[in-house]
Amino acid sequence: MKFVEADWDSELHGFRLDAGAYLAELPRLRPQLPPGARSFASDPEHYDIGGATRCVKDLELAGVHLAVDKSGGLVLEFAPNKWKHGSGLRITYSGVRHFSIEYEHSIDWMGVDTVLLDEILPAEDGGCLHEIVLTDASITVRCQDLEAVWGDTG
Repeated sequence: MKFVEADWDSELHGFRLDAGAYLAELPRLRPQLPPGARSFASDPEHYDIGGATRCVKDLELAGVHLAVDKSGGLVLEFAPNKWKHGSGLRITYSGVRHFSIEYEHSIDWMGVDTVLLDEILPAEDGGCLHEIVLTDASITVRCQDLEAVWGDTG
């Protein structure tokens, strides 16, 4: 990610998370983002790690659904963390040009991959780049736009 920090800190024996630089850039980036991405990134609770129910931190990756046709559709589902969220999150991407998940498999004491933080940047073609850092993996999606909906992901 370009602005958001979400890295393992061996001295702290935990993750160092900081969205401050991204939040400082967001007013400049916002007009360049497609409508759905702009709305999701601009949600005041998105980066409120201290307890907001619509903060992405601690959501659990629950499903990845790729379109089998050439429509460029992709859906990522995230289950709520029972200690923090009242509902899960479903992100539906349109016009997907790139999708990847890179696993590190270095943290073997966690049963599921959970979201640390994410970042949405404008792409040169008018779309966006969405990067999501998980506890043991990272997801990258290049698309035309996305729609993020909080609710039942089942």
